[in-house]
Amino acid sequence: MSPEGRRSATGTRLRIGVLGAAGQIGRCLVRAIEGSADLELAFAPTRAELDLGEPDRIGPWLDRRRTTLPDCVVNAAAFTKVDACESQPELARRLNARMPGAWARALAERGIAFLHLSTDYVFPGDGRRPYREDDPTGPRCVYGLTKRDGERAVLEADPSALVVRTSWVFGPGRNFVLAILDQAAKRRTGEATGPLRVVDDQQGSPTAAGDLAEALVALCRLRAGPGREPRGCLHLRNAGVTTWYGFARAILDQAGYGDLAIEPVATGVFPTAAPRPAYSVLDTGRAAGMGISMRAWTEALAGYLAGPDRPTSLIANHPLTSGPEPSGPEPAGPGPVGPESTLSDPTLSDPVRRKVSH
Repeated sequence: MSPEGRRSATGTRLRIGVLGAAGQIGRCLVRAIEGSADLELAFAPTRAELDLGEPDRIGPWLDRRRTTLPDCVVNAAAFTKVDACESQPELARRLNARMPGAWARALAERGIAFLHLSTDYVFPGDGRRPYREDDPTGPRCVYGLTKRDGERAVLEADPSALVVRTSWVFGPGRNFVLAILDQAAKRRTGEATGPLRVVDDQQGSPTAAGDLAEALVALCRLRAGPGREPRGCLHLRNAGVTTWYGFARAILDQAGYGDLAIEPVATGVFPTAAPRPAYSVLDTGRAAGMGISMRAWTEALAGYLAGPDRPTSLIANHPLTSGPEPSGPEPAGPGPVGPESTLSDPTLSDPVRRKVSH
């Protein structure tokens, strides 16, 4: 991925801190940093080490690391249970709005660059063309509202910060891909019957957490290099547009379940506490102008199914598969399958609603 790796202004390895390192994107970020010769992982605190939701602890925690502070911090942490945000709005505000604002302020005071991850849910979801960074926001659920407020808090605290919006993330851990394959495996063994039912009236772009992590690392390198310093808002996603139905069909076809049927259904079939955007495609022209582009989502899916995070026991055509034993998502009874979204991470509801953390 371009741009090429650069050294920090001091000539040493670029030091990057990661918040939310236990989630899908955070885990891929840590892996990308540790696998790059020009980068060094400055920190990736666990919840036991630092409660990210307690802003008064941020400054002292950073100051204890004054001799090893990072050049850049990427925040991949958030409260991402979309429906739970509706019943827990104060928790959502604390974690999605106040927390990133506090981190932006503390890092700016110490001269540390900040990249904050956000979501397609900040838009109303009724567009007809890909949303650009400067398009008006209009979130229609508590999750989207608190993420939008988090964007504003970050940029008010540090105008040089960069807010990165993304969508439909899949990576290590529970996610839409694993949930679809779990249901497919149950049908292959006879534990469940009938076609999968997947929403076909919501459009977006699946994004591989590993590809997104590489793009975020590239942005950190840009921040450390001379000249162009990305700030404000930026959209990143894998190329291409589909529906949840189209995504599910590709998953089954690539994983050896091409014979299994899927029934496309309307969003209304799966009532949820929080409304889902019908259209959440993000325009990535600004990122392309910086030399940062991401491959097609279908290629990214193939890479995921062949990569280190692949759910081997659920892939029917994998050479190591000895049987479709359940793994990944928690078991759920047979029934309809439909998407929910977290930090642009889809969740399945089938009929048990599952949270997908990032």
